[in-house]
Amino acid sequence: PEITATELNRRLGADDVPVLVDVREPHEPGIADLPQHGQVLIPTGEFMDRISELEPESEIVLYCRSGARSEWAAKLLLQAGFSSVLNLRGGVLAWRAEVDPTMQAY
Repeated sequence: PEITATELNRRLGADDVPVLVDVREPHEPGIADLPQHGQVLIPTGEFMDRISELEPESEIVLYCRSGARSEWAAKLLLQAGFSSVLNLRGGVLAWRAEVDPTMQAY
């Protein structure tokens, strides 16, 4: 299951904010990131050990640079019984392309 950057932006603007989980490495948000909405940084290398930090009943949107790492993490959450998990299709790169072209590319 996926959500587009355009749809996520619309929802954020309407205060319909899911739990945002950034699965990139700790240095990556400093390069480019989505607008601040209390996202949680859980790098893929720590993801398996930190799943318990997330609520299985919450709606969760995972993202990374291009969508591959977050797709992997979304599959893990679904297999673990999480009920509402979405991958940001295209990740931060799609956010830049669809929502904020002024965002730094990386």
